[in-house]
Amino acid sequence: MSSETTGRSTWKSRTGFILAAIGSAVGLGNIWRFSYLAYENGGGAFLIPYIFALLTAGIPLLILEFGIGHERIGSAPLAFRKIGRRWEWLGWWPLLFTMFGIVLYYSVVIAWCVDFIFYSFNLSWGDDPDKFFFESFLNLSSSPAEIGIIQTPILISLFIVWLVSWGIIVRGVSRGVELANRVFMPLLLLLTLVLVFWSVNLEGAMVGISAYLKPDFTKLGDPNVWISAYGQIFFTLSLGFGIMIAYASYMPYNSNMTGSAVITALANCGFSLLSGFGVFAILGFMSVTQSKPLEEVVTQSIGLAFVAYPKAISLIGDAGPLFGVLFFLSLTVAGVSSAISIVEAFVSGAKDKFGINRKKLATLLCVLGFAGSIIFTTNGGLFWLDIVDHFINNYGLVMAGLLECIVVGWFFRLDIIRKHLNKVSKMQLGVWWNWVIKLCLPLFLTVILLNQLIRELSVAYGGYSWASLIGIGWSWIGITFLVSFIFAVQPWKTDNHLAKGRGEEL
Repeated sequence: MSSETTGRSTWKSRTGFILAAIGSAVGLGNIWRFSYLAYENGGGAFLIPYIFALLTAGIPLLILEFGIGHERIGSAPLAFRKIGRRWEWLGWWPLLFTMFGIVLYYSVVIAWCVDFIFYSFNLSWGDDPDKFFFESFLNLSSSPAEIGIIQTPILISLFIVWLVSWGIIVRGVSRGVELANRVFMPLLLLLTLVLVFWSVNLEGAMVGISAYLKPDFTKLGDPNVWISAYGQIFFTLSLGFGIMIAYASYMPYNSNMTGSAVITALANCGFSLLSGFGVFAILGFMSVTQSKPLEEVVTQSIGLAFVAYPKAISLIGDAGPLFGVLFFLSLTVAGVSSAISIVEAFVSGAKDKFGINRKKLATLLCVLGFAGSIIFTTNGGLFWLDIVDHFINNYGLVMAGLLECIVVGWFFRLDIIRKHLNKVSKMQLGVWWNWVIKLCLPLFLTVILLNQLIRELSVAYGGYSWASLIGIGWSWIGITFLVSFIFAVQPWKTDNHLAKGRGEEL
C-alpha cells in the first residue's frame, strides 16, 4: 500500500472493484422497473432515449463520481471537504438519506424476498397471490396513519438480512465487500441466465418479448419518455448515493478509472435489458395460458415481483417451486449486494472523519438500521415505504446529483479531476466532458426535478393526504438535510482532511 493510501482500505484488484460497483448498481429495480418502463414508453424505441441518456448523463456522471473519490482520496464527506470546507455537508447529506432512508425500507423488501423463497417450496400463496401478499402477508392497513403491528415473518427475515450485511461489512473492503461481490455477481448472472433461458422456452413467451421490444416510435415525441429514460439511468447507476465516490477512493493510484466507469455502466444496463427478456417472457406465458390480453397481466414494481410472478410460478406446473426459489433467490442476491454498498459508504465517511473502529461502527449502524427498518414491517409499512422511496429517489437523489455537478463544476477546478483521470486511464476525456458536467447534466437534472415537482403540486402523489406526504416524505428529506450540516460542523478526529488530492500533487 502506497503512502498516500495509508490508513485507507484498498481493493485487491480492479476486477473486485468493478464487481462491487456493479453489485451496488444492479438491484431490484433492474429486474422489475426497467422492463416495465420500456413497455410503457415505446418498447424497443425506448432504447433510443435510454442509450442517449446513458451516454450523455449516466456515464459522464459516474466518471465524475469515480474521479472525485479517486483524485480526492476519500469518502463523499472527505472528498467534498477537500474540495472546499463549506461543501462537506454535501458529502454527508446523500449518506444520511440513503443509510437512514433507502436502506431501511430496501432491507425490508429483501426480507420479503427471503420469505418468498420459502413460500415458493409449497406455493403458499395459493390461488390468489394478490390477496395473499396484501392481506395475509403484509396485512395491509388502510392508510399510513394506521401503522398497526409488526409482521413477525417479515421481522425475522429482516433480522437475517441485517445480520448478513453486518457479517460482510465488518470484514472490511477486500475481505468483506469485495469477496461477497465476487460470489454474488457471478451467482446473480448465473441465476438470471437460467431464469431467462427457462422463461423464453415457455409457451407464449414470444408474445411477451414482442410486446417488450416492439418499437413505437411515436412515443419518442413525448418529453416524458425522455425524462423517464434519464430518471432511470440516474437511479439505476447508484448516482448521488455517495457510494461510487467511496468505492473509487479505495483504488490505488495506477487504476483505469474512466474505463472502469464505462464497464460498470454498460454491465448494469446490459443486466437490465437481459432481465427484461425473462420478465416479459413470463408475462407472455401468463397471457397465453390464461387467455388474457397482455396488458391485463402486466403490472409494475412490487406487484410484478410478489403478485404476477407467483401467479406465473403456480402456472408452470411441477417445476414451479424450483423456478420460484431461483427467482426470489436472485432478487435477494441483487438486493443484498446493493444494501451493503449503502452501509459501506456511510462507514467510509464516518471512519474518515471520526476515526471510529470499523467493527464497532458497522455493528452500531446495522443495529440502528435494523431498528429503523421495523416501521416498514408494520401493517402500514408499505405506505411508508412507498412515500419515503418516492421522495428520496425523486427529490433527494436528483438534488444531490444536481448540487454535485454545480459544486464540482463551478466552484472547483474541474480540470484537476479530468487531467488526473486522463493520467491514470487509457480512455481520455476531452474538454467536452467539463461542459457536460457544468451545463448538460445540471440542465437534465433540473428538468427532471421541476417536472416531478409540478406534477406533485398539481396532484398529490399516490392519492395520499398532504399530511402524510409532508409528515413522512418531505420531513425525511428535510431532517436528513439539516443533520448533514450538524455532521459537517463537528471537529475532525483524524488528519485525513488535511491531505491534498492526487491531482494537486502532480
